Amino acid sequence: MTAVRLAAVDVGASSGRVMLARVGPGRLELVEAHRFRNEPVRVAGTLHWDILALYRGVLEGLRAAGPVAGIGIDTWAVDYGLLDATGALLGNPVHYRDERTERVSDRVAQQLGPERLYATTGLQHLPFNTLYQLAAAAGTPQLEAAHQLLLIPDLVAYWLTGEVGAEVTNASTTQLYDLRRRAWATDLMTDAGIRSELFPPLREPGTRIGPVLPALDLPGSPDVMAVGSHDTASAVVGVPAADEHFAYISCGTWSLVGVELDAPVLSEPSRWANFTNESGVDGTIRYLRNVMGLWLLQESLRTWGSTDLPALLRQAAEEPAFRSVVDPDDPTFLSPGDMPARISRACSRTAEPLPDSPAATVRCILDSLALAHRRAVGQAQRLSGRHVDAVHVVGGGARNDLLCQLTADACGLPVLAGPVEATALGNALVQARALGVIGGDLASLRSVLRETQQIVRYEPRGDTAAWRAAAGRLGWDD
Repeated sequence: MTAVRLAAVDVGASSGRVMLARVGPGRLELVEAHRFRNEPVRVAGTLHWDILALYRGVLEGLRAAGPVAGIGIDTWAVDYGLLDATGALLGNPVHYRDERTERVSDRVAQQLGPERLYATTGLQHLPFNTLYQLAAAAGTPQLEAAHQLLLIPDLVAYWLTGEVGAEVTNASTTQLYDLRRRAWATDLMTDAGIRSELFPPLREPGTRIGPVLPALDLPGSPDVMAVGSHDTASAVVGVPAADEHFAYISCGTWSLVGVELDAPVLSEPSRWANFTNESGVDGTIRYLRNVMGLWLLQESLRTWGSTDLPALLRQAAEEPAFRSVVDPDDPTFLSPGDMPARISRACSRTAEPLPDSPAATVRCILDSLALAHRRAVGQAQRLSGRHVDAVHVVGGGARNDLLCQLTADACGLPVLAGPVEATALGNALVQARALGVIGGDLASLRSVLRETQQIVRYEPRGDTAAWRAAAGRLGWDD
């Protein structure tokens, strides 16, 4: 079959885009059709996603892309929209960074039992998981009136096709999905006081959702295809690994650091290490740890205003290594705000020298992220028994030369950076396979990436003992 044109809709925490892919045997090309901002809105003290603006951006992008054979949608995880009995949206979805879950997550986890939660869902404890968001919303008029809950990519697919469903890679992030049964965890829902009838049927990546509604008048009247709708699931498909002995870091607002497995790791040491097991494409398990990621840098840049990031990174490279380090997963860094001031306060609490310039703050962030990557890669190997020979960095962080080199130095492993657009590429590859344009398993899809995408290699350098000592300052043991 000749190459086809496909639209990969990829909406992240700070921006969305529609990417036009041309895929065929030995061919994988990607161009940006349209990009749009994703700016949350705080109303009456609650932080919301502006979902209608995002949907408008998707439609504008699909029209700009022109006729395509398929559309795949991936977004961030855990957040949802509620529909009433007529299918109308009951208000803008609440942002996972809203503070509403802080008061309930620990209580609900203890009520249901942390051991039971992990044995059933395999998920690390994150205060914004869907389970805790629904517990925080209990008794509200919106939740009481709701007839259907749709995760964000499924909501966009519903507006495009009129079909409801829940794609499994994203459903597995809710802490309401039974990982071993590959079904909704209805017993957990009942015990948490959550109505199981809110949740739609599950669907697998690579299945056809339905044709675009005629009223939308999109060129080509394409089908919407289920892909790895959690953006990390698509990003992991987009990792150009040659064998199974790799770790990945899907690096953007978050760093998702882990390995790909055939079965979940549900041990108590895994739970205590706060590792998560999420469904991947083709029945795989994304065994990973969420690290706060480049959010710390993004919020710092927003606080500083107009800044020349390349120049700032060059200056940061000249700063002393390990002068100041922080735990990127400190809960005080989660919500929007003055990040440089929070980093300084965190340094003060742990008797670290205070960063005295933007360049010093950036070096603190990148050293700290590299240390967190080192810790997660090491833990993933020990807990899963999977040996790693190289670390693949994909996503926006693959552009950050300093972070990639520091990660190689910290891990003592080669870092292979790229592709930057791994999520959109993984999205398009799953669509192309479903349409019969290309075939094979994940290894076959990844071979197409290696043939067509640019990858930059960073060799480890420096003193591993220095990294070990810096980790020790954070209380992290090897």
